[in-house]
Amino acid sequence: MPLHTRSITITSEFSGSVVAKGATDDLSARLLRHAGFQQIDDWHGRRHRLPTTTPLADKVAIATHATEMLRAARYEVDLPPSLDTARMSPPVHPLGTYAAGAELLVITDRIRAAENGADLQQAVDHLLHPEHGALERVREALEVAGEQVNDLDDEAYPLADRFGFASEFVSSAQSELAYIDVELHRVGTVSEAHAAAQALRGHEGAALATSPAAAKANVSPGPGSETARPNAADHSPRVPGPRR
Repeated sequence: MPLHTRSITITSEFSGSVVAKGATDDLSARLLRHAGFQQIDDWHGRRHRLPTTTPLADKVAIATHATEMLRAARYEVDLPPSLDTARMSPPVHPLGTYAAGAELLVITDRIRAAENGADLQQAVDHLLHPEHGALERVREALEVAGEQVNDLDDEAYPLADRFGFASEFVSSAQSELAYIDVELHRVGTVSEAHAAAQALRGHEGAALATSPAAAKANVSPGPGSETARPNAADHSPRVPGPRR
């Protein structure tokens, strides 16, 4: 196999597209196309790119796979860490080590972004599901914390009781919000139907309304106005009789 010294650079542009430059020979171009890149030949020359709509995970996977094949074929490839699965840093939670709190923030954002009752019900279900919801996990954790306090120190029962009371408060909240799935799903549907009915009545009223011109033609005459309408008899020519 010949030794290739040509260098190929794969980068992520500001537009979000991943571009490979330097693959001007047929072998490197074929390897990039096999990995999933699209080849472009224009007055800028030959280059390969991934569409901006490609999901980030797919961009990283394709760029990494293309690099592995090119390097196996003795090409020098410059690949940034952001496109290299072996060098990518693990995701950083927005709240640092408080991963559970970060997950709850995601649920809160989903609730805030709900566009209808169905979306809202699905988002809130992550909080209220009786077995897997966040509230049940919090209740369970508080209960276990109280039990652990008792196991570690028999004399610390007041503290253990406080955890127990907190667990019961969460359980009360769960009871208060139980079986509300159908109600959540219907949120907004009544007001939307009412608005649609009002709009329909408005359109019907507009369709049945008398036009201004027709109304003006049918207005009853006011006092002092002429009421007689001209007719053919009123305007017939008068023929003078014979003189006597």
